[in-house]
Amino acid sequence: MLKHRGFPGRLPSSDFQFTIRRANKKGATKLVARERFRDRQPPDRRADAAFLQALIQHFGDEPFERGNLDAGRLSWLLNREVVAIGKLDPTSYEQLLRVDLKRAEASFPELFATEAPDFGWDDEDLDDWDDEDEA
Repeated sequence: MLKHRGFPGRLPSSDFQFTIRRANKKGATKLVARERFRDRQPPDRRADAAFLQALIQHFGDEPFERGNLDAGRLSWLLNREVVAIGKLDPTSYEQLLRVDLKRAEASFPELFATEAPDFGWDDEDLDDWDDEDEA
């Protein structure tokens, strides 16, 4: 499982996780496109926006491997702002994904505004765990 160094591990001051520490011995958690309803709570919407902003800052519109990105968080964006490259293998850590910037801008215009929101990333929040977790 590829670990995305420098990617935020979570939304600061919250329990919203963006990455996982190690691969699941039973296999990767399945990616399932989840429907977002208008009545979602503001913290959930903020977590979606922050995760998408981190994806855009880290990868842009280039293909990236699922790796250690949290399946639950990816599932909220899957088949909308984040699309599979080729046929989706929902249980593969090696699945290639890509941010669809046009859809991302339509769904989260605030991320593309000149005054984009500051989610408070700092060095302490970045996923920079040691490789000792690999054992």
